Amino acid sequence: MKKYVCIMTLVLLATLTVNAQETKFGAKAGVNFSGLYGDSVRSLDGQTDFHIGGLANIGLNSWLALQPELVYSRQGYTYNLFGVEATGNLDYINVPVLVDFTVAKGLSLHGGPQFGFNLVGEEDTNAGTIDVEAKSFIVSNAIGAQYQLPDLGLFFQLRYASDFISVFEDNDIEAANSVFSVSVGWFFE
Repeated sequence: MKKYVCIMTLVLLATLTVNAQETKFGAKAGVNFSGLYGDSVRSLDGQTDFHIGGLANIGLNSWLALQPELVYSRQGYTYNLFGVEATGNLDYINVPVLVDFTVAKGLSLHGGPQFGFNLVGEEDTNAGTIDVEAKSFIVSNAIGAQYQLPDLGLFFQLRYASDFISVFEDNDIEAANSVFSVSVGWFFE
């Protein structure tokens, strides 16, 4: 399934690039405010971490674009339970494939699926580091806004993403990522 989704995404991107009005490439970095939500994780707190990556904005017409991204994202959670302090780190390569709607000069709204490939799943505790059995592939929905300064490549993004499924292999644990991101980036025009 993962291979099929990746191949179809690449074919779609290649097809749209041929017909694109304007394609811009860029880089971005920012801060994540992440946590887990679900019935099994009510006592967990969020974590603040970072993300960094690249993106393309493929113009389809004057108000519509496709915006695929490739982003390294540190996400996770914290808790203190019976004297055990822990920080859960869930590192992903996220591939959002967003539809970008321009609503005013420089301002756009975007949304679409995000495919996440887990790189690290671990908990750092005051007793040591333990591995967390996180799923290797997750699918999220992502929505947000982007503002690009007029006549400059500088842009700002706000985005919220939440998983459709639990991040853990153990099906008895219902816990999905919830991430609010703030980014600053530059389009190389």
